Amino acid sequence: MPLSERVELIFQDVVKRNPGEVEFHQAVKEVLESVAPVLVKYPEFAEAKIIERICEPERQTIFRVPWVDDNGQVQINRGFRIQFNSALGPYKGGLRFHPSVYLGIIKFLGFEQIFKNSLTGLPIGGAKGGSDFDPKGKSNGEVMRFCQSFMTELYRIIGEHTDVPAGDIGVGGREIGYLFGQYRKLTRRFDGALTGKSLNWGGSNLRPEATGYGAVYFANDMLSTRGESVQGKTAAVSGSGNVAQYTVEKLNTLGARVVTLSDSNGTIVDMDGISGEKLAWVMELKNVRRGRISEYANHFKGAQYLAGKRPWSVPCDLAFPSATQNEIEEDDARQLVQNGCYCVSEGANMPSHADAVEVFLDAKILYGPGKAANAGGVAVSGLEMNQNAGCMRRSREDVDAQLRTIMHSIHENCVKYGRENGFVNYVKGANIAGFVKVADAMVQQGYV
Repeated sequence: MPLSERVELIFQDVVKRNPGEVEFHQAVKEVLESVAPVLVKYPEFAEAKIIERICEPERQTIFRVPWVDDNGQVQINRGFRIQFNSALGPYKGGLRFHPSVYLGIIKFLGFEQIFKNSLTGLPIGGAKGGSDFDPKGKSNGEVMRFCQSFMTELYRIIGEHTDVPAGDIGVGGREIGYLFGQYRKLTRRFDGALTGKSLNWGGSNLRPEATGYGAVYFANDMLSTRGESVQGKTAAVSGSGNVAQYTVEKLNTLGARVVTLSDSNGTIVDMDGISGEKLAWVMELKNVRRGRISEYANHFKGAQYLAGKRPWSVPCDLAFPSATQNEIEEDDARQLVQNGCYCVSEGANMPSHADAVEVFLDAKILYGPGKAANAGGVAVSGLEMNQNAGCMRRSREDVDAQLRTIMHSIHENCVKYGRENGFVNYVKGANIAGFVKVADAMVQQGYV
């Protein structure tokens, strides 16, 4: 049977076994298209059915999360934890609290996490979890009661040597604090079962900044292949949460001009640049007041608010999609390229639709997929695990140096496996580099 036909049959089986999970199907298809040639070079992977096994989670847990709101009404949400692959180490991956969460999104995120974690070079496997609970508009008491109920079930399957969740969309320092407090109460243990903790009690320096900083470091490495850097470039950033905020901070530090931020309601455009002072105002707006990005245009003269729009129509050199999955569609990608964008570094997980990725690759721009470009977050989470195990703390400068080293290593591996006739296909490079390491481990550990 031809290789392409064999891989297509594997994909169709994944679709059949996981009906309706379109985001998961999208993630699997991209990886399979990249790694198919690897089966020719490494026939032992085909013999051990590595691809079939890697597409099937090792464990899927779905549970009920009851909690009481401020009006005394009982609410019910659904919780998930997908422990996808532990060949390289304990399961590692964030928790997402958002109304869009369902099994297919958690599986896509967990599947991507396998390869992202592999790329970091750290001994961590892939997992993801979350709930359809929406923290927006909830009081601190409601968020706390939900997190306590969620952890009352989750604690049974996590631990510092088993599965170490972190934050994701809707799960920041507040939520991690409530989750860890309940974990500690239930287990009577103070260990590294969660990352993203406060610096006061076991957290790592630079963890909040890591994903955004890492995406900028990766963009800088991509630009270096053309003898350039981010300095002097105009950048469009989507989102206005943790990843977007620290992407802007690092871009400012390195001399770029950031002209956009967004949320689910629309985009602000500030052609004068979102300076450090303006960014501090955004952080207070989003992290403390939990307001909407539209308020920016009312506060800063010259800024424009595009209601219901994404940033991708704004001319830029660099794009950093940092909001959510599939936020760049095919038409958005075409407009970015037509407007002169030639470097995209993904701060979010799979923010570009498959058709948009094809536009970027056909145009031969520098395109860093999320599993490579946004791996800085999980990299520093891995360093936090290491610190917790050794009862130690690294300085901010030390962590930043290690983050730079890890992101540079990821870039080098992507180039190694993705070079094609003078062009680097970072999608192919990231998928193959991540896959080969996990596949080797799975072969060596037997049929488990």
